[in-house]
Amino acid sequence: MSSQNVFTNGLWKENVIFTQLLALCPLMAVTTTATNGLGMGGVTTLVLVASNLLVSLIRSIVPNQIRIPIFTLLIAALVTLVDLGMNAWMHDLHKVLGLFIALIVVNCAILGRAEAYAMKNPPIPAMLDGLGMGLGFTLSMTIMGGCREIIGSGTLFSGASLLLGPHFKFMELHVIPGYHGFLLMLLPPGGFIMMGLLLCAIRLGKRLLAGKNAPVAQDNSVQGGCHV
Repeated sequence: MSSQNVFTNGLWKENVIFTQLLALCPLMAVTTTATNGLGMGGVTTLVLVASNLLVSLIRSIVPNQIRIPIFTLLIAALVTLVDLGMNAWMHDLHKVLGLFIALIVVNCAILGRAEAYAMKNPPIPAMLDGLGMGLGFTLSMTIMGGCREIIGSGTLFSGASLLLGPHFKFMELHVIPGYHGFLLMLLPPGGFIMMGLLLCAIRLGKRLLAGKNAPVAQDNSVQGGCHV
């Protein structure tokens, strides 16, 4: 598999959320805004890339019988470093994401990529795989958060400047001015509803795309007059 395919597979074909349906716990709890989804996705991407790199580097010296505990400890150490770093330099975002940063350790996608890909491939492809998977996860989290935020409160990337820094002020949009909001979309049940709607839209889009790309059957029969 080429490096380009390794990277792009995680973005869409093997998307962590919309294809594999993993990491649904942070998806439902954190994505009340697009900003939260972007922040959580960025943190997870960082852990994915770092864990894939380290697993690939040590794959030849890890005993096969205890590889899972070793990978788990490695991921836990990386998440702890990220958690402490965010608490020090991105405290507002850290308060919003809270417990779900620590729960990255048990994210099936991270351990799954370490086991399925990084353990069997060199460092550079392993990093590309982690980056692709992480960006696909970030994209899904941001889309989910954006849809819920627009319907729930009529805004988009609310609080981006407070959570990510003043340079992100331009991202804060009032999509529906004067909108009183729809609280259900900001609660966990609203997350399940939006997830169902997005999955339905994706499936319909794939069917329409497959229909357009389907080869047109050619009629090779000879149409002629009656021969007497």
